[in-house]
Amino acid sequence: MGKWKELWDWTRSILIAVILALLIRMFLFEVFVVEGKSMYPTLAETERLMVNKIVYHFDEPRPGDVIVFEYEPGRDFIKRVIGVEGDQVEIKNGLVYINEQPFEEPYLNEDVFMYDYGPEVVPPGYLFVLGDHRQNSMDSRDPRVGFVSQDYLKGRAFFIFWPLWEARVIDSEVESFE
Repeated sequence: MGKWKELWDWTRSILIAVILALLIRMFLFEVFVVEGKSMYPTLAETERLMVNKIVYHFDEPRPGDVIVFEYEPGRDFIKRVIGVEGDQVEIKNGLVYINEQPFEEPYLNEDVFMYDYGPEVVPPGYLFVLGDHRQNSMDSRDPRVGFVSQDYLKGRAFFIFWPLWEARVIDSEVESFE
C-alpha cells in the first residue's frame, strides 16, 4: 500500500506541475524565437525571449515597446511600437516624426535609410510599428502589414534568456512627447 501512495503522490505532483506550466504559458508568459533580422541590433536571429502576455490587459502599448503580434494565422512578428492611436506618423529625410516632433531612437544603428512615409494618423485601436533594422523589416510602412490592430497583440517582449551569455532585459524606454 505504501508504494501505491508514493506513486500517487509523485503522479499528482507531476500533473499539478504540468497544469501550472500550461496555465502560465496560456495566460501569463510565452517564449518566442527571433526569426529574421528585422529587429537587429536589439534582437538577433535565434535569440529566445520571454513575452508578457498579460501586460496589455492592464496597460496600453507605448512607443518604444517591443511587441509580438499575430501577422497572419501561424505567423507572428516582433516589432517596436512607434505610434499609438491618434499619433501622426511621418518619415522624412530618414527620420521618424511623431506629431511633428523628431522621435528619438537610440537603439538604431547609425546611417539608417528610410523612404518617406505619411503623414498618417494612427486609427483608434491600432499601432504603427517598425523593425529596428529598417532596411530589412516588413512593418507598418508595408501595405501588407499596415497599422496593427491591438486585438492581434500577443504581448510585450521583456527578457532575452537564450543564449545564456546574451541574457538581458529588453529596454523599451524612449523619450515621450506627452
